[in-house]
Amino acid sequence: MEITGRTRFTGVFGDPVEHSLSPAMHNAAYAALGIERAYLAFHVAPEHLHDAIGALPALQIVGINLTVPHKENAVSMMAHLSEEALMLGAINCVVNRNGELHGDNTDARGLERDLRESGVEIAGRGVVVVGAGGAAASAVLACTRLGAQRILLCNRTIERAAKLAHRFTHLYRPLNGIPIDVEGLDKLADAAALTDVALVINATPMGLKTGGFARLAYDAAPADCVFYDMVYARAPTPFLAPALASGRLALDGAGMLLNQGVLAFELFNNVAAPTAAMRAALMSALGRA
Repeated sequence: MEITGRTRFTGVFGDPVEHSLSPAMHNAAYAALGIERAYLAFHVAPEHLHDAIGALPALQIVGINLTVPHKENAVSMMAHLSEEALMLGAINCVVNRNGELHGDNTDARGLERDLRESGVEIAGRGVVVVGAGGAAASAVLACTRLGAQRILLCNRTIERAAKLAHRFTHLYRPLNGIPIDVEGLDKLADAAALTDVALVINATPMGLKTGGFARLAYDAAPADCVFYDMVYARAPTPFLAPALASGRLALDGAGMLLNQGVLAFELFNNVAAPTAAMRAALMSALGRA
């Protein structure tokens, strides 16, 4: 890819960001379409986020993805927020429209697409979501759209989980009466909590640095229960490895990354994304080609 004076940029802000596979996907899309743009990874520490966001119009940067730990902190820096960003209380896309910054969130839509494409059926059944941050909020929203009958939200800090449940059930009311129960992580070891559960989603980085996940009654889940980690990695995560050992279907967040990236690409560039090229680049980067 040749960078010239006409090249315009998109990218991702994160801390850390060196591991991001988004540049591979987006730059493959630009190459496939012959668009003179490039996607870069910017290491932005939390204390520099305000300055980095504020510089986007001056640098004529077209759009930016946000990853950990910036998704919630950037909300107040936007001139405009999509309805979904308001509902989730977090953004993963900043679009520069003639100097005005618009915040959106494609995570829930990306997860919903991946679950549908993977044939995961949860309509009329229960779902367990582990976590209570922005990723968990996206998981809750995606599962309600897929017809979940009830949701169990498990988090280390019960108060934070209760606050997330309250946001959905009292402030934005997108759940149409779907109950959200809140428990601590110890509930995951209770076999009764996994009865008739169609899907267990990990929306935390738990286990990636410590090497272990919370005790979870994998064998108590129905044989068709799907275990989904919103994290993506070359090898099965500490959350997914026991699920595979118990003979359950285990999926990581690579498909979600692809689909939210496709949506972000279209927001940034106002053109249909070449999904096949983006998928090939992602799978190659993950060693799954």
